[in-house]
Amino acid sequence: MQIGIVGLGLIGGSLAKAYKRTEGITVLGSDRDKSILDFAMLAQAIDGELTDEALPHCDCILLATYPQGVIDWMQAKAPLLSKFPSAGGVPEGWGGLTVIDCTGTKRRICETLFPLAAEHGFLFVGGHPMAGVHQSGFKYSREDLFDGAPMIIVPPSFEDIRLFDHIQTLLKPLGFGRISVTTAEEHDQVIAFTSQMAHVVSNAFIKSPTADKHRGYSAGSYQDLTRVAWLNPDMWTELFLENREDLLREIDFFLASFQQYRDALETNDYVRLRALLDEGRLRKREVDGP
Repeated sequence: MQIGIVGLGLIGGSLAKAYKRTEGITVLGSDRDKSILDFAMLAQAIDGELTDEALPHCDCILLATYPQGVIDWMQAKAPLLSKFPSAGGVPEGWGGLTVIDCTGTKRRICETLFPLAAEHGFLFVGGHPMAGVHQSGFKYSREDLFDGAPMIIVPPSFEDIRLFDHIQTLLKPLGFGRISVTTAEEHDQVIAFTSQMAHVVSNAFIKSPTADKHRGYSAGSYQDLTRVAWLNPDMWTELFLENREDLLREIDFFLASFQQYRDALETNDYVRLRALLDEGRLRKREVDGP
């Protein structure tokens, strides 16, 4: 099997290293920074460069760039992806190649790229590996990043079981613990809460002037809440704006809920404050179990 990876940062580098664990898989990579590409080859994370000539001979290409970068790359390279059939393993009717993106939003990408892939005769699947660390860049990539982690996919069709079997086969070497299937709309709605909102809250929380004095006073709760404040501002700005409607809805709900705690404190209302805290405790148990 031949795998192509576009973008060799934390996610792309980890994809390459994870595939390289499996014998018989050739990994080709590309990155706009030539030094990163050279370093990835030196580290034996990839076997060579993903050139235009190599594209149609890949079984799967994974796009690990920002959302706009995924769209730009696909629009530029789509005509090259259906010239020749792949070496094998692709179900009849899907052309010779599968492309999976790895970005944190799905609606605009899928709306743009599903018809593009159909036009050029290859399979495009929206994807989102739910794994990462707060550092970014190839130097922090590791082969076990996805072991046991969830993977979300958005297929162009929900009616063919062969499609899901095919995707699972392509992704199996990465070690995901669970592959979930959803629509682009549901993905973006839920991810606004589970991921994007957590980054907004963490990033805003750490701006308190009291943060300068936290050493010696902080433990697990501080570390848990502030971990993702250390983010990649370019990537997350693009993701937030891509998903601004869903994220705004979550922020508005949070602000309305947060105001209730402030009101209870301002009025010294023990009963109301305790009720709010108990509601949150019970809600946590409801959604995640005891």
